[in-house]
Amino acid sequence: MTKTFIITGAARGIGKACALELARRGGAVAAVDLAPSTETAVEIGQLGGKCEIIEGDVADPATHERAVARALERFGRVDGVVANAAWSHRCPFVEMPAELAKKTVDVTMWGVFHAFQAVARRLLEQGGGGSMVAIGSVHFARPFALSTAYNMAKAGVNHLVMTVAAELAPHRVRVNIVEPGWTDTPGERMHFTEEQIAAGAAEMPFGRLAQPEEIAKGVAWLCSEEAGYVSGATLRIDGALVLPRPIFS
Repeated sequence: MTKTFIITGAARGIGKACALELARRGGAVAAVDLAPSTETAVEIGQLGGKCEIIEGDVADPATHERAVARALERFGRVDGVVANAAWSHRCPFVEMPAELAKKTVDVTMWGVFHAFQAVARRLLEQGGGGSMVAIGSVHFARPFALSTAYNMAKAGVNHLVMTVAAELAPHRVRVNIVEPGWTDTPGERMHFTEEQIAAGAAEMPFGRLAQPEEIAKGVAWLCSEEAGYVSGATLRIDGALVLPRPIFS
């Protein structure tokens, strides 16, 4: 039986990589993004997979209700969600405009809440079972400067995941979180130049940034039956970024 997954922020970066990886493993994808996920759909088609495109703002609950309805109409069922979409504005805390802080939290945290709620309701209607994965961040573990609102939002996502995992465990709905480290995505170009990214990559413990495909493989595993007894778990894929550096080498 083909499984259907709703993926938010699927037009590029980690979300696109997750959509392709799940399609590669035989899943059907409902790709949600503010911009059309046309390229994602084309590449999934080239893999022989199926993709439904849903345009919408993840901060709006109606977007997720529409995504579930479209997935049901096209594929007949929903088996899980990857809540990946995020947004951030980086600046010093004392200069952070309230409206941009609110937008960061609305997209990054409430977007996960709305995606999980819409999909969870459908999974329970289907009789239980399924997998929900949130893309968190090492910003939960390390309060990086200039990212106050984003740090807040990602911390909220972690606690959301753990609470929902506890509530839905009796229904066999597995809820987990993946925490990427610094990953080479188009979104990073909103904040850094290529020269800054290259310099930062050289300082990473592995000497490079993560690739979106590496994050996607962890997500796909959590969505698979191989992870059938995994819920309330955090899978950190950061190349040891948040670990203390050795004093002696």
